[in-house]
Amino acid sequence: MFNALEVFTTVAVGVMVGVEFSVAFVMNRIFNALPEDSGQLGRAHGGRMLGAVMPFWYIGSMVLVAIWAIAGWDRQGAGLVVTAGALLMVSVIMSILLLVPINNQSKTWTPENRPADWKEQSNRWDRYHYVRVAVIIAAFALLVAALA
Repeated sequence: MFNALEVFTTVAVGVMVGVEFSVAFVMNRIFNALPEDSGQLGRAHGGRMLGAVMPFWYIGSMVLVAIWAIAGWDRQGAGLVVTAGALLMVSVIMSILLLVPINNQSKTWTPENRPADWKEQSNRWDRYHYVRVAVIIAAFALLVAALA
């Protein structure tokens, strides 16, 4: 049962990393290359869609890591799991303080109502997102190392 928890948690965090990596390094570049207002509309739609799912995924991942850390406290690799949990906590705090406020605005933007500095705000979100991706990749790597 414990092994199933380890694998399920690692897969859940790994898929989250994959989605966030794809947003940072694939989807946003595609959106930025689209003509006229298509890119901004795509980012707004992505913000609505992923903004509805990711809070549960991030919090759920943190809960799974916490359960793993508690249940496996006496096992080898517990320190790695605790550190991964701390990194996931950092990613959630970053999300709440830095990314969500921008996302909550940008997901409602249309070409008719977006602010004049919408590109700068999108670029700021991207920069914060790159850091968040690095943090969750580190957490994922620690979970994989704890499995070994």
